[in-house]
Amino acid sequence: MEIENQDILAFVNTVKSLSEYDFTQYSDKSLKRRLSKILLDHDLSPATMLEKIRTDASFLEKTVKEITVSTTEMFRDPPIWHSLRYDILPSFQNLPQISIWHPGCSTGQEIFSMMILLNEMGLLQKSRIFGTDINEDVLDTARTGVYKYRFNEGYLANFDAVIRENPRDSNTYFDVPYSKYFHVDKTRDNIRMNKTLLDKPVYKKQDLVRDPNPFDEKYDLIVCRNVIIYFNYELQNKVFKLFLDNMNQGGCLVLGVHESILGPFASRFDKKSQVYVKK
Repeated sequence: MEIENQDILAFVNTVKSLSEYDFTQYSDKSLKRRLSKILLDHDLSPATMLEKIRTDASFLEKTVKEITVSTTEMFRDPPIWHSLRYDILPSFQNLPQISIWHPGCSTGQEIFSMMILLNEMGLLQKSRIFGTDINEDVLDTARTGVYKYRFNEGYLANFDAVIRENPRDSNTYFDVPYSKYFHVDKTRDNIRMNKTLLDKPVYKKQDLVRDPNPFDEKYDLIVCRNVIIYFNYELQNKVFKLFLDNMNQGGCLVLGVHESILGPFASRFDKKSQVYVKK
């Protein structure tokens, strides 16, 4: 069913009046796409969806989770990880401690990817890893570190591209077995992260729209990929300010391949590929 702009506005206002969630500054395009899918999946009209949100608190929470859920994968977009491995992270070698925040971490594959890379570079032990998301369900998945094998099977090629191969030296190959970091059980259709990785990150629920820095930390690296694409220009700048205010000098911000910093905060960073370095 086609959803109109007035339906989006009615949804935003209804949710805001009934809960702590505020979608006022989310991208209309993103909201329209997500809400259209919800209507289709639940066989609802805009009017019946709003009525159900008003009368069923669990459906409100479920709807919010469906809107805010983001997809992720292990070592997504290998060229960005190559840049981290060979251009960015080496500059952290001499830091006594490295603090890394993954806002909008979803189900955690990106956090595990970061820890694997840090360990291969000898940096994991002195790193502090933090993950946040508005959706408590995806944080629970991140804490358990268990994923569907068939859904994630293709992402193992990303592991090979980032951890085993060196795109800048074709003669170099690192013989790193998957079992060093996770166990693949094809029969049970799962990939299970090793306990040494599970014990490292600290997770908290956070709404980037309204919540401050959830940890008493200044960060050397913030990885927020494919999150701000759902926000409008004003909200993006609000989030960039949050990041900038909580980064160490020379700290780095990593965005998704289709995201960029535009407007007043662009001059506060030097851009290197998809990595923004705080001036």
